[in-house]
Amino acid sequence: MKVQQIFTGCLAEMAYYIESNGEAAIIDPLRETQPYLDLAEKDGAKIKYIFLTHFHADFVSGQVDLAKKTGATIVFGPNANPNYEIHQGTDNEEFIIGNGKIKLLHTPGHTMESSSYLLIDEEEKMPCVFTGDCLFIGDVGRPDLAVKSDLSEADLAGHLFDSLRNKIMTLPDDIIIYPNHGAGSACGKNMSKETFDTLGNQKKTNYALREDMTKEEFIKEVTDGLTTPPQYFPNNVKMNKQVNTEFDEIVNKGTTPLSVKEFNDLANQDDVLVIDTRSKSAYTDEGTIPGAWYFGIDGGFAPWIGALIKDIDQKIIFLAEEGREKEVVTRLSRVGYDHSLGYLKRGLQAWIDAGLEVDKIGSISAEEFKENLTNNSMEVPMDVRKPNEFNSEHVLGVSSFPLDFIHATIDDLDKNRNYFVHCQSGYRSLIASSIMKSKGIKNVTDVRGGFKALKACGAKTSDFVCPSTM
Repeated sequence: MKVQQIFTGCLAEMAYYIESNGEAAIIDPLRETQPYLDLAEKDGAKIKYIFLTHFHADFVSGQVDLAKKTGATIVFGPNANPNYEIHQGTDNEEFIIGNGKIKLLHTPGHTMESSSYLLIDEEEKMPCVFTGDCLFIGDVGRPDLAVKSDLSEADLAGHLFDSLRNKIMTLPDDIIIYPNHGAGSACGKNMSKETFDTLGNQKKTNYALREDMTKEEFIKEVTDGLTTPPQYFPNNVKMNKQVNTEFDEIVNKGTTPLSVKEFNDLANQDDVLVIDTRSKSAYTDEGTIPGAWYFGIDGGFAPWIGALIKDIDQKIIFLAEEGREKEVVTRLSRVGYDHSLGYLKRGLQAWIDAGLEVDKIGSISAEEFKENLTNNSMEVPMDVRKPNEFNSEHVLGVSSFPLDFIHATIDDLDKNRNYFVHCQSGYRSLIASSIMKSKGIKNVTDVRGGFKALKACGAKTSDFVCPSTM
């Protein structure tokens, strides 16, 4: 049987394509369907099943569109009740794929419908198991996303303990664990950068699979240190339970080329947000449209869109590098932002040619920042990394102003002061700076290269504290 892992870096998400003897299955597909159709066409296979491990919170999955195009059956585990037709599987139910089969293992805990899928080949061997958000490499799924009035975080963690011990850890040690996420996802707290591993090695290295761990210890360790999940998570869960606008329709509308006048008219509407998705260098060197928020397409684009744009129905128009307009709309839709109205035709140059104002974020080098900080000639230096990053190590004399909470804290800033902003390497600081500028803070300066560059040039830092010990 053929198994292909399809990794999407921006979301740290892994979907899977399984094929045997002309029949195929997809596990946890993204919004866009074409990649899966192309794989099946290449193999001369028909997509028979679309398996979902759970209702995802960090992206909108594409099972409904894919089922419409292929006739495939959508399969969820027990307790799933979406607003579209599915086959609700039962624990240990088997599904034939060519010469092999996939067995559903109900593994609640991350959510109550969470299920894993065990691959059984034509020789009745079990080469791998697809664990969704039940078991990651180095971690397990967070148990706080499906809390209800009758189900606490601790209750879910207890279910997860039982699922791991009674379903996953009883499998052969040489079986390959294929999770739904890797490092960078907010669905866990300690995920490895590796995207698969053997169960035997995870038993040795994953804190949550420690052999002598009691259920009480598991609940405490799994729930300890959880940060607040991104605000868009509940919206994505809701969307994954319903039928949404078809992806092709979203792309067709979102990639509408707009003239300068059309773009400017929309930008001046209160319910429309302008975002700039170009490279960091283009944004800082060439400037941008006044009021635009920066979300570079080559950074952690989709998760930051979801974390910082509060309204999932926000109307969006954008600047993009030529040829990447469809990519922008696709990645917006992956996290449920389906209301893109179009992009500025000919980009910023068209805006400049029309004689319209361009805004710029100031910038200085790490060396300049260090010198000014040393000489006490810098007004308000701030670090917009996450609190745990700041607490682990930071430049002395710099205050913490996490980007994650900017909407809750930005009103505390004095619009008449000068702010010097840095993050780890320069992506998040531009997002923060752009939002600050859009809120009327005129004097914002980005520190090029961020904390990495500051440390490299010898800026004085706090003693390093390993995040896992804080």
